[in-house]
Parts: sequence; structure tokens; C-alpha cells
Amino acid sequence: MTAEQSERDADFQGFMASRWPRLLRTAYLLTGEQHAAEDLAQTALERAYVAWRRVTQAEDPDAYVRRILINAHSRRFRHGRRPELPHGQSGGTEGTQHTEDRDRIAQADDRLALLPALLALPPRQRQAVVLRYWEDLSVDEAAAAMGCSTGTIKSQTAKALAKLRKSPALKQPTVHVRERAAGKER
Repeated sequence: MTAEQSERDADFQGFMASRWPRLLRTAYLLTGEQHAAEDLAQTALERAYVAWRRVTQAEDPDAYVRRILINAHSRRFRHGRRPELPHGQSGGTEGTQHTEDRDRIAQADDRLALLPALLALPPRQRQAVVLRYWEDLSVDEAAAAMGCSTGTIKSQTAKALAKLRKSPALKQPTVHVRERAAGKER
């Protein structure tokens, strides 16, 4: 291994370590499943490593890798693989002590309701919502990440938000929200 290769590897390892959590969160929101998200994030980083010179020369390396992630996710749908909704997942709050922060429990309940609603969206709409509202990208940045026009981002986001508003899972306030509205505490 040459000095140049070892420096390149060290640069990539630093980049990968610092970006992994965010890439994994984005991949999870796109796939809805932890193992599929890990595979997708690993695939994106694998492709980034192969193209590392182009990544480092890009104006925004994060945007370049995000685009790789979105493209890899899109390929999954072109090849006929669809994410599956997790079966039998519980709310994860069975063992929760009553002394824990109730807002965190409510947030977890909201996330549990949001994930199936996100997974019910078509892939492009899900990508637009995740990039715009989870990754907090501008319309232009989301369009660059998805490789489409800003008008497409706006229309896909609007359609997705309309579907999410109609989602029965999101219309029902969680138990914790109803309790707070009624002024009750557990």
C-alpha cells in the first residue's frame, strides 16, 4: 500500500465515521427496516469509496454521497424489491418506567405511527419527504439529490403530504397526546 493510498483510506474512514449515523437514519426512513437501512448505507459508502476522488473533488461531498444513497434506494425498486412493513412490532414501551419523560414516550409513539405511513408512500414521494423534512434540505438540494427538477420535488412533496394527512395512523392522536389534552397524568 502506498502512502497516497493509506492517506486516501484514512480520509475515507474519517468521512465514513462522521457521516454513518446520518446516512443510516436517512436510509432507515427510506427503507423502514434496520437491516435494509444498514445494507443501503453500506452500499452507498462502498460506491463512495470506489469514486472517492470524485467525492472529494465535489463541491459538497455530503450531497454527492446522499445522491449515491438515493440512487441505490431507487435501484431497489427498479429490481422489484419492495420494503416490507415490520410485522408484530410493539410500541417498545412495555417495560417503560413511569418516571421516564412522557414526552419522549409520546415522540416514540409518534415515530411508530409515522414509519408505516412513510412506507405506504411511493418511493419518490417518500424520498422527497425524507430529504425535505428529515434531512432539512432545500428544494434545490433535494432536487439535486434525487436528480430531478425542483418542480418535481414540490409536486412529489405536496402529494406525499396530502397522503400523510389522510393516513388513519396519523389522524389518531396517541394515547399520551389525548391524556395531555385531557390534563391527565399517569
